[in-house]
Amino acid sequence: MNEFPQLTFKSLQHAVSPEEWQARVDCACAYRLVHYYEMHDMVYNHISTRVPGKDEHFLLNPFGMLYDEICASSLIKVDIDGQVIWRPEFPAGLNYQFNPAGYVVHSAIHRARPEVGCIIHTHSLAGMAVSSLDVGLLPLTQTAMRFSRVASHDYEGVVVDLGEQERLVRDLGDCEVMILRNHGLLAVGATVAQAFNNIYRIERACRAQLMAMACNTQLVLPSQQVIDHTNHLYKPEVRRPYGLMEWPAMRRLMDRVDASYQN
Repeated sequence: MNEFPQLTFKSLQHAVSPEEWQARVDCACAYRLVHYYEMHDMVYNHISTRVPGKDEHFLLNPFGMLYDEICASSLIKVDIDGQVIWRPEFPAGLNYQFNPAGYVVHSAIHRARPEVGCIIHTHSLAGMAVSSLDVGLLPLTQTAMRFSRVASHDYEGVVVDLGEQERLVRDLGDCEVMILRNHGLLAVGATVAQAFNNIYRIERACRAQLMAMACNTQLVLPSQQVIDHTNHLYKPEVRRPYGLMEWPAMRRLMDRVDASYQN
């Protein structure tokens, strides 16, 4: 293409239910936050949010848009079987669809775990690096100790084979986060707030681990008793649901940076 038209979208705010609109705004905010915290990978990766009241419908990004271009009205609505329920109009020649790998990953988890409202997958540098280490994520820091279990899924190639869905779901189990070996990170949550909190925390834990390992000195691990005690103190039933306090602050941050995600 010799022309690169700017993307503009007619607001869906009054064309969908208030619940769906809220889900769209929160999901778009999560995309912007992943970009802001440098966990994005150009136009690749995906965040999905289940549409409230429509358990088999979820929202995905158009494959071809940068994360800092995503807004509430740009998200494609897809069903569990991969049928497009709705997508925005794009300038001639773009015709963006959803990422096939995104559908394979997200539909599998949404189908298997109805309590999951949001899924975030990243190819951050730290996530890819830790996914290539035989030790995986170590409980080196308080941030890492927040996760009692981190699932792991072996690399099978680009995730476009529907046959991989069963193994992906099996390996995730009931965990909140998973390391996709030689690939990246994945986090889930009942809400966008919880899923973003999970991906943010595991990303920070990965970065800290890599910095510590680069120092070429002996790593200091707390005792298993301290690790277990720390994890217990972070459990939602002991403290509070993940993201509950943080999400309003995250929304305010994005409002200051660029409120266009709310369109």
